[in-house]
Amino acid sequence: MHNPLQVLKHYWGYDGFRPGQAEVIDSILSGHDTLALMPTGGGKSITFQVPALANPGICLVVSPLVALMKDQVKNLQKRGILSAFISSEMPHWEILQQLDNCILGDYKFLYISPERISSELFQEKLKTLSRKVNLLVVDEAHCISQWGYDFRPAYLKIAEIRELLPGVPVLALTATATPEVVKDIQNRL
Repeated sequence: MHNPLQVLKHYWGYDGFRPGQAEVIDSILSGHDTLALMPTGGGKSITFQVPALANPGICLVVSPLVALMKDQVKNLQKRGILSAFISSEMPHWEILQQLDNCILGDYKFLYISPERISSELFQEKLKTLSRKVNLLVVDEAHCISQWGYDFRPAYLKIAEIRELLPGVPVLALTATATPEVVKDIQNRL
């Protein structure tokens, strides 16, 4: 494992973490499931990207927005970090290719939409990929509670893949959550 500060300096050029980031990173690196409430623009991505890069393996990121996934992957690739995403707008062959690249290559991040989790292809590939997964991230975790029941029911199925990832810590990220939503996220994941 690499030192988190060294990873931060190497890939982002920063000498230190923003308030709250180091605590989240330490919790994850200690193997704990973690729920992080950080403001928009507060550096939530660093809280999972640094520990994922500090450990061998790949980080699986569940994200609700294709544009956000594309942007994150583009930014990671600009830093020389192998990353991929899969979404429902991609043809089957491209999804298959991306999953195989992550299984066979030295990819560090795979971004997926919540809806991809329950797809037969992803479930099948995850059986092989699961040996490499070092962290499961649920971005915009408030969707589990606020929207999951109606707008994005696939968010409610995220907990199911934890069975395929024994011992892999989970990081749930959100900018805002009431105490009720926090409790619901904790119960659902």
